[in-house]
Amino acid sequence: MLKPIAWTNKGVRILDQRALPARESYLTCKTYQAVADAIRRMVIRGAPAIGIAAAMGIALGIRQSSAKDLKAFEADFEKFADTFAHTRPTAVNLFWAIARMRQCFHEVQSTKQQLAERKLIAAIKQALMAEARRIQAEDIAQNQAIGRYGAPLIPDRAHVLTHCNAGALATGGFGTALGVIRAAVAAGKQVHVFACETRPYLQGARLTTWELQRDAIPTILITDNMVGHFMKLGKIDCVLVGADRIACNGDLANKIGTYTIAVLAREHSVPFYVAAPFTSIDLSIPSGEHIPIEERSAEEVTHIAGRRITPKNIPAAHPAFDVTPARLVTAIITERGLAYPPFEESLARLAQATPAYPANS
Repeated sequence: MLKPIAWTNKGVRILDQRALPARESYLTCKTYQAVADAIRRMVIRGAPAIGIAAAMGIALGIRQSSAKDLKAFEADFEKFADTFAHTRPTAVNLFWAIARMRQCFHEVQSTKQQLAERKLIAAIKQALMAEARRIQAEDIAQNQAIGRYGAPLIPDRAHVLTHCNAGALATGGFGTALGVIRAAVAAGKQVHVFACETRPYLQGARLTTWELQRDAIPTILITDNMVGHFMKLGKIDCVLVGADRIACNGDLANKIGTYTIAVLAREHSVPFYVAAPFTSIDLSIPSGEHIPIEERSAEEVTHIAGRRITPKNIPAAHPAFDVTPARLVTAIITERGLAYPPFEESLARLAQATPAYPANS
């Protein structure tokens, strides 16, 4: 299974997604600062993968902490957590992972407080390193459960449109939206994928096509502005995308351009499905109006592969995400089951459900 990130004795090993598809190269981040920088610079991307990277980065910083007393050690932890909290604002998985690592820290601190301070610090280090690896293992299990729930929604011989990359590269492995496609193929269905190129960063053109080609899943690349044309011709049977954050009412933030596709899908009566783990669902916010939208460098719009494609001094906007309203969503596929409108009720109900994967994978 393709895994974009791994914990090693030397540091956090990350597949450099900026180099794909031209070459498959890996970076070994030996400090927590290097992991944070890898998130900022899109060496690793995708909401679940960002959360995993943050957890491993915190664990790496903690492993290297030279603090001798618990107060200084906890201060180090908070410094590492704050660093990752300021890397990318939209993906809620990032903040979920930080909160989970913080919970692990305090649970060990409270349950093993009888230990001498030096031994307690060592115990917390071991626990946080194990927790980071567990977060990745659970993410893969969640993705596989998403695939099992989502595969029945994909008709045999379906032509599925996807936008951005919600595959193994965006997760701990297997993928969310692409995981559903993989599960449908594994179930014996013939699936053909339309992959949007996903301007301006080209995640679809560079990453989704690369993943699907590795799996020998038939794929055709289209530019983002071709979607309406192919829907009008009846060439697309359903849309399947991931999400970086989903509000409790079902509004969702995904890669810029997703909202446009959802509007087109509604106009042409094409089902619009969202595949995401519960770690991407933010039940603390009532709607998509409360989702922060990351504004990335204008250079990612004015340049392709480092080469300028516009006249000099032309300003460019680059909101990295847009918000698709829940009224345009047919269903949300999670590892706990399917959510249908009204999402306030179905997501709240699934939040109480027992996960369909091993809790400590």
